[in-house]
Amino acid sequence: MKILTPTISTFMAGAVILAASSSLSAAEVNIYSYRQADLIAPLLEAFTKETGIKTNVLFLNKGLVDRVKAEGENSPVDVIFTVDIGRLSGAKDNGVTQTVKSDVIEANIPTEYRDPEGHWFGLTTRGRVIYASVDRVAQDTITYEELADPKWKGKICTRSGQHSYNVALFASMIAHHGEAEAEKWLMGLKENLARKPAGNDRAQAKGIFSGECDLGLGNTYYVGLMQTNEKKPEQKDWAKSMKILFPNSEGRGTHVNISGMAMAKHAPHKADAMKLMEFLSSGPAQKIYGEQVFEYPIKPGVEPSAIVMGFGEIKPDTLSLDEIAKHRKKASELVDKVGYNEGPPS
Repeated sequence: MKILTPTISTFMAGAVILAASSSLSAAEVNIYSYRQADLIAPLLEAFTKETGIKTNVLFLNKGLVDRVKAEGENSPVDVIFTVDIGRLSGAKDNGVTQTVKSDVIEANIPTEYRDPEGHWFGLTTRGRVIYASVDRVAQDTITYEELADPKWKGKICTRSGQHSYNVALFASMIAHHGEAEAEKWLMGLKENLARKPAGNDRAQAKGIFSGECDLGLGNTYYVGLMQTNEKKPEQKDWAKSMKILFPNSEGRGTHVNISGMAMAKHAPHKADAMKLMEFLSSGPAQKIYGEQVFEYPIKPGVEPSAIVMGFGEIKPDTLSLDEIAKHRKKASELVDKVGYNEGPPS
């Protein structure tokens, strides 16, 4: 697997590098990815071992769709990896994907986790859960609505309200309660923040460990990654300091989102790209997702890892991903309207 990490100098040169790589071998797939290197490396290595097809990956923190649009028909990208239903549907809406028809993929990925027209396909799910201090939070059940309760004033940490993970959650609140109630709730959540939103999901766990906050919003898979992080063992202590609460388990269920894939509109290695997409939907690849990435496999019958099952049972919210996507723009606007990223009132 060849990894290209974009900088200012490589961002515009990436297409040239990938194009040069493509000329060296017909059996390869070029990937643009929002997903972190350590999360997809085991899958791509297994794919190459099984098929002999090489992969070249360009990791992008932002601007993936804009880049593909700018490259047009000369784009070297074959497959797009991303997270969040908004980004997947956005890639389709911006015309940078193409329809894929595969009996293998359709058999492996349930209907509710793929685009009806075949432009994108989910690969894993993850719950947007509550990280709670083991020492300072006695309760073992919670709802998203409760996060606006004044009893949590000064006790909640989150990353930016404009991050795609949080925008999707806020969009689900609009879908369930309407815009006015969602705005009121978001303002209540803001007033309960311990500090300005900052960092990533792991940073919220660190905040709980340090005592800065008692609750944090985070994705399930980060907990598994922290629990097994040998390179940064301090993260094991962060994970030990908290428990996972699955919000609304006694009601509608916990908000879930997806990671997914799409075939690029002008994929130069379409046949090999199809092989990769089919492989990623297969049982062996889904097992890797479960065991090494700590996400919930989408393929029916493939169990999560023992670590993930140890978090407790998740009851996913049945709200459709398409419905969430419809409310993302409004959710983002509400984040700005209530001044969420300014943090709690002084």
